[in-house]
Amino acid sequence: MKVMEIEGQRELSGTIRISGSKNATVALIPAAILTDEEATICNIPEITDTNALCDILQALKVDVKRASESIIINPKQMENIEITEDLSKKLRASYYFMGALLGKFKKAVMYFPGGCSIGARPIDLHLKGFEALGAKIKEENNKYTVEAEELKGANIYLDIASVGATINIMLAAVRAKGTTIIDNAAKEPEIVNVATFLNNMGAKITGAGTSTIKIQGVDSLHKCFHEVIPDRIEAGTYITIGALCGNPLKIDNVIPEHIDALLSKLEEIGVDIEVGADYVSVKKQEKYKPTIIKTAVYPGFPTDLQQPFTILLTQSCGKSKVIETIWENRFMHIPYLRELGANISVNNQTATIVGPTKLKGTEVVATDLRAGAAMVAAGLFAEGKTTITNIEHILRGYEQIVEKLTSVGAKITIKEI
Repeated sequence: MKVMEIEGQRELSGTIRISGSKNATVALIPAAILTDEEATICNIPEITDTNALCDILQALKVDVKRASESIIINPKQMENIEITEDLSKKLRASYYFMGALLGKFKKAVMYFPGGCSIGARPIDLHLKGFEALGAKIKEENNKYTVEAEELKGANIYLDIASVGATINIMLAAVRAKGTTIIDNAAKEPEIVNVATFLNNMGAKITGAGTSTIKIQGVDSLHKCFHEVIPDRIEAGTYITIGALCGNPLKIDNVIPEHIDALLSKLEEIGVDIEVGADYVSVKKQEKYKPTIIKTAVYPGFPTDLQQPFTILLTQSCGKSKVIETIWENRFMHIPYLRELGANISVNNQTATIVGPTKLKGTEVVATDLRAGAAMVAAGLFAEGKTTITNIEHILRGYEQIVEKLTSVGAKITIKEI
């Protein structure tokens, strides 16, 4: 078992460069099989989720070449075979192969996906979208067979503006006959990045980034070169760490408008922050004001950043609240923050944080990816040594997190025990 050890109370100074977006990458890699030629994607983060998707590609007999920060995917010889349960459960985003395989072969067979246990994460909206396009779905022992004689464009309304469902329906619809319209579509930047990739291959998609996406089906897709956008959640995590420990800490390769909600909250509580065209520089302050965070779909405050942001609120002077509206199990990090010394109570989907409190290092658990990021932020700020277990969750989504943090002054190691 691997653990992460952090010696806290060290000032961080220098520059951290943000990697390509995890949430875009995990959709772009499955999307690449929709072409009949070769797709090159650059700015790919070296994380375990990327490796898991490449394992699925190789199981489908897709030729995959990896280079520094790039991947070349050639599906000319691919076979549409069942994606095994072991492969499906490695990560939540394996479900994008369902839409991509359905779009290309009119059939997909795979198991219910895995991922972090942050709450009920059904794929009913995905399946309803596939059915609207003409697919029939069979589910048996957690294995899904999605099949259509022909996919035909349809008007699809999403009851919830789901990122996964929006992208998966888009993947299935790009090679369908006729026009598909997705209403109440999610608006996240990652959706725009995936739509741009598909359009670069010859798809006809308009409206990505708005609540209505229109997809005019095409017969085939061709080769292309594409770049992954910077990871807004990674950027937000390190910016929050900078507010705790930066003196100053510069976060480079950022698209600031992608994290407007976070930057607004940081300014509201009194963080010393400088925003440039493609960077954010942040310096810790002695006192912060309390605030109320309510997570929401983009462009609201990201659920993926409320856990790291909670650490900052433990140092605010007064009572803050975090209201979680997306996932019901997004407070699994709270018991470990209490062990570190935080004064936090939870009632239903609201956490109340009273600060400032002194945090002292101890052994904690990364219960999921973003909870793990919160434990890293807490460990960097706390007195003494913090040991984090279950760090596989962290490595799923943060490229070279140890190297990046040590380069700016952190004392952090990964050990095998």
